[in-house]
Amino acid sequence: MRWLFSFLLLALLGAVQALSSSGQRLLVILEEEAEREKYSVLLEDLSSRGFHTTVQSPKADKLSLFRHGARAYDHVILLPAKSKGLGPALTANQFLDFMNNEGNVIVALSSDHATPSAVQSLLLELDIHVPSDKGALVVDHFNYDSTSAADKHDVLLLPFPKAIRPDVKNYFAGEGLIAVPRAVGQALGNESPLIQPILRAPSTAYSYNPKDEVDAVEDPFATGEQLNIVSSLQAHNSARLTVIGSAELLQNKWFAEKATLNGQAIKTANRDFVQKVTAWTFKETGVLKIGKLLHYNNEGVSKKLNSSLAVPEHNPKIYRIKEDVAFQVEVSEYENDHLAPFLPAENDALQLEFSMLSPFHRLNLTPLSQTANATIFGVSFRTPDQHGIFNFRINFRRPFLTNLDEKRQVTVRHFAHDEWPRSWQISGAWVWIGGIWVTVVAWVAFVALWLYSAPTERSVKKTQ
Repeated sequence: MRWLFSFLLLALLGAVQALSSSGQRLLVILEEEAEREKYSVLLEDLSSRGFHTTVQSPKADKLSLFRHGARAYDHVILLPAKSKGLGPALTANQFLDFMNNEGNVIVALSSDHATPSAVQSLLLELDIHVPSDKGALVVDHFNYDSTSAADKHDVLLLPFPKAIRPDVKNYFAGEGLIAVPRAVGQALGNESPLIQPILRAPSTAYSYNPKDEVDAVEDPFATGEQLNIVSSLQAHNSARLTVIGSAELLQNKWFAEKATLNGQAIKTANRDFVQKVTAWTFKETGVLKIGKLLHYNNEGVSKKLNSSLAVPEHNPKIYRIKEDVAFQVEVSEYENDHLAPFLPAENDALQLEFSMLSPFHRLNLTPLSQTANATIFGVSFRTPDQHGIFNFRINFRRPFLTNLDEKRQVTVRHFAHDEWPRSWQISGAWVWIGGIWVTVVAWVAFVALWLYSAPTERSVKKTQ
């Protein structure tokens, strides 16, 4: 019993130390054990953040992403391999099933190795396109490291990415320059709203194959900001995939390397950038959670979720048409190791839909107050003049944030027979009410007059 108690205590401590909201089991797929030292700082950083790291070769006999029908790991890092095939345990379908089970994946590419066919199929399925020929890389003749790439200009020095839109929070901001050696560029399709760029190439960059030694590149794979160095996908179930075009970006030698840009010496900030990318991919950041949800008849009495008046289990199941309703919800954001109050971006808003088949109301939720771990949003409105089955629904989908889709079903009934306003309360009906009473009084007066009026006397002739 003592050993069992010790085992449970260690498991509990491991769960407390884990920073990811979706688990701490991490699989790193590395073909050659000799290259493990190149990524030692990355692996140590992940271990210090609470991840239980397992390094496996893609050719290992017992390698599998699933065990007994469930995920064997919560996250996967796939590093470049020399072989084109990754084996039966790492096919495109296996990775898709892993993501369908809410697993998160980082795929690192390298221009020195051919992209495995399973990875090409996986990315093509997700509408992320990479060059088909081996050796294709991104070069830039203006933003390069003149120390290590004075001739080929294939080590790019890029600033931290900015927000893709003003209403989207930036989880990858930072200071300094990122060294991107010999990157494989990606082009994103226009059909899927699930894929987003994280780090784009500058407008002066282009992709080409050094084997094609020509004076000018006539048909490049992509140019300028069409090229993405780091791309991301967040599925409908909030599973995340990140494609890093340069595996060397993750290696030790570029985490604090001295570089030269336009004659000025700098120190690369790769370690900080990789920490932000892995934290987002493994759901240490950008994870939203809904806490208590409360709706009630708005009778002018203020109720709060963090008070004794708030009993979400007693939310009414039925409302009446044209009735004032108040709605409140707690929303938290997971930040590294704790839940914090969530606030949308400056130009964005969390919205409530009161809908049947389509929304009858779509209202912006206003922050009312904050607790230690959540922001309480609320709004008041009047139910529509339509009875039926309605939903309180929060459907919040934004890039780099996990999806929120929460519904509460209620019934909206029509007025009961004793809930309609009495006729004398309606000023427009007074004319008709007066006409009724005039008619009644006139009829009673007529009957009374007829009953109490003496009949006329008639003369009768006598006959002999």
